[in-house]
Amino acid sequence: TDDGLTFPYSGTWLSVHHSKVPDGEKCTLVNETKWQYYGTHNIDGNLTLTWTHQALTATHINIEVWGYQETGDSYSENWFAKWEYLYTLARETPNTGTFSFIPVPAKANYSTWDFGILRITPSTYSDGQSNTPSIWSSEHALAWHLGEDFRNDPIAWATAKCLEWDRKEEKLPNFLEEIIDCPCTLSQARADTGRFHTDYGCDIEKGSVCTYHPGAVHCVRAIQASPVYAAGQQCCYDSTGAQILTQDSTGGSTPDRGHDWGSPPFMKPPRIPGFSHWLYDVISFYYCCLWSDNCHFYMKNRPSSDCRTYRPPQAASAFGDPHFLTFDGLNFTFKGQGEYMLVESDLTSLRVQGRTQQAHFPNGTEAQVTGLSAVAMQENNSDVIEVRYSEDLNLEVLLNQKVVNFSEQRWMDLKGLFLHSTADQKITVMFSSGSGVQIRGSGGFLTLTVLLPDKFMNHTQGLFGVMNGNTEDEYTFKNKTTISVNASPQQLFEFGANWAVENGTSLFTYDTEFLLNNFFYGEKHNTSFLPVFFPYEDPADPLVKEMVLVCESDPFCRFDVLTTRSLQVGNFTRLSHQNHKQLVENLKPVISCGWLDHPTNGRKDGTNYLLGSTIHFICNQGYELIGSKEIICQVTGVWSGDIPNCILRTGLLASTSATSLHRLSHRGRKRNHPAKAEGRL
Repeated sequence: TDDGLTFPYSGTWLSVHHSKVPDGEKCTLVNETKWQYYGTHNIDGNLTLTWTHQALTATHINIEVWGYQETGDSYSENWFAKWEYLYTLARETPNTGTFSFIPVPAKANYSTWDFGILRITPSTYSDGQSNTPSIWSSEHALAWHLGEDFRNDPIAWATAKCLEWDRKEEKLPNFLEEIIDCPCTLSQARADTGRFHTDYGCDIEKGSVCTYHPGAVHCVRAIQASPVYAAGQQCCYDSTGAQILTQDSTGGSTPDRGHDWGSPPFMKPPRIPGFSHWLYDVISFYYCCLWSDNCHFYMKNRPSSDCRTYRPPQAASAFGDPHFLTFDGLNFTFKGQGEYMLVESDLTSLRVQGRTQQAHFPNGTEAQVTGLSAVAMQENNSDVIEVRYSEDLNLEVLLNQKVVNFSEQRWMDLKGLFLHSTADQKITVMFSSGSGVQIRGSGGFLTLTVLLPDKFMNHTQGLFGVMNGNTEDEYTFKNKTTISVNASPQQLFEFGANWAVENGTSLFTYDTEFLLNNFFYGEKHNTSFLPVFFPYEDPADPLVKEMVLVCESDPFCRFDVLTTRSLQVGNFTRLSHQNHKQLVENLKPVISCGWLDHPTNGRKDGTNYLLGSTIHFICNQGYELIGSKEIICQVTGVWSGDIPNCILRTGLLASTSATSLHRLSHRGRKRNHPAKAEGRL
C-alpha cells in the first residue's frame, strides 16, 4: 500500500476460480439445493445449506448474502464491477455444518441483484466486514430471496427480466464476428486441445448431464477470449458427433459475451472471471429459457457459429526410443543424447525443447538408445513450463524452474498460457496463440504431442520439421540445407544433432548434480554416444515371439523391444503411436456447407450440414414443393439443387411464374442465420 516502504518484499501467487475446476474435484464448501429454481414450478419448502464446519474455528457463525453487478457505460472506462454485501440471512447460528430455513422475501428491495453468493463468517465479525475467515458458496440465482411479485407469478416476472436483458443486448457491441468458429465434429473438438477444452457443465466423461444444452452429449469452450470484446465460444455436439446449432435446437452451441474464464486485465467488465459470464450468458438463460418460455430471445442473441471457417491444427509427436512424427506426416527415429530443439517458430517465438537420457535394460544396465526425459517450452515472454521425470521417476511440472503442486487445483492461469493437469498425469499447456502441448509419462519416457494452428504454416523449424504440407523439406538444418526424405539412420542422426540446443538458449532447469554435470556443463549433444541404428531380430530369441504378440506389425514397438529388451516399453510405444494416428484422423479437415433453413410452410428432415449429408424437405398439408426435395452437401462446400419453396396448391401456376429459383451455390449466405444478420448482436 505504500510502494514497499514498510514491507519491501515481493513474491508470486497463483489464482484459480470455480470455472476451471470440474465438478467432483472442486473443494465443496457449500452445497445448494434447488436454489436456482426455488419459487418456480411449485418448488418450495426448506432449503438446506451445508459446509465443512472444520474450515472455521468459530463455535457460531453468520450467513451473509452478497450480490454482483456491472454498472456504467458498457465497454468503456466507466464500466465497473460491483461486488457488495446485501444483508445477513442468519446470525449466531451454531457452526454444525448445516443450516435449514424457509426463504422469506428480503426486507429491502434487492430485485436488481440477479445473482450472488453466500458467505459464512464467524459471528465475532461485523456484517460485511472484509478480510475475515470465510467460506463462500458457488454463485447462483438469487430469485429465492425476492418479493411477492416474483412468487405470485414467477413466469411473468422472468419474462420481464428476459425482455429487459434483450433490450440491453441490442445496445451492446457485436462480439460474434471475432470469436473462433467451432470445430465441425465432436472428434475435432476433443482433439483440438490447444484451443478448446471440456465444458464441465456438459462432459461426456462425466455422464453428459447437459442441463443447459438438452440433446447434447459434450460441449467444449474456446480457451482464449476474443481479442477486443473478451468474448467466449461454446460448441456442443450430439451423440452422432455432429455440432448442434441453436437455429435447430435450444440445446445448440451458444457463444458467450463474457468468457467464462475471464480475460486480462480481469478487473474490467466483461472480463471478470465467472461473474461476467453469469451476468450476460447464464442468468439470462434462466430468465428466458428455464423460468419462462422465451428461449427464442436468448437464441436470437446467442446464435451458434457453424464450422465453415474452422481449420484444425496440425499435430506432431515424439515417443519411445524417441520416434518423431512430424507435422507433415513424416516419421523417423533419432536416438541422440542431449537437449534438442523440437520446434521453434518465428511467428510467436515459440520454443519447445526436449531432453533425452540413456535408456536402461530391465537388469539396470545401460542400453544404447535414449528416450525423452524432459520437455521445456515458452512462447514470446510467457512463463516457462518444464515437464520432467524426477529422480524417483515421478512426473514433475516446473513453473519458471520451481516445482508446481497440483494437489489442490488442476487449472492454472499463468503468464501467456493456461496449464492443466489430469489425475492420470497428462499435462496440457495452452499458449495464447492457440498452440498446444500435451505430455504424459509412459514407461519411464515422456510422450509429447504439439498442436499448431494453420497460421504457423511455413513458420516452424526443428526436429518436427517445416510445417507446410510438403515432406520433401522436412529434414532442414539450421543453415536451411536439407537432406533427402530417404536419408539413412546415420544421416538422420546428423540431422538431429544439428538441432542441439545452443548454450545460453536452454529453457531447462539444472537443479541436481546429475543435471549440472550431464547437461549444463556437458555437451548439448553427446558426440561420444553412438546408438544402435539397426537392432537385430533373432528368430530364435524367445523375446521375439512375445514381441510379435505385443507389437503385431507396429515397427516402432518392435524396434523398442529389441533395443531395450522390454515388452513394457514396446507396448507404451505402440499405444503412443496408435494415439497419434487416431489424433491425426480426428483432426482431418471436414467440409461444411453451412446451416440450412426449412422452407416457409414446410419442414426439413436433417440437421447435419457436413460433406455427404442429405437434407429432405416436406411441405405442410395444402402446399406444393417447388425446387429440390432433397439436397446434398458437396465437396465444393455448397449445397446441390435448388432452394425449396412451399406454395399453395391452388395458386401453383401463378406463383411459380413469380418465384425466382436460385442455385444454392450462388447464394451469398451469411455466416449465421440470414434473418439475424443485423439484429443478432
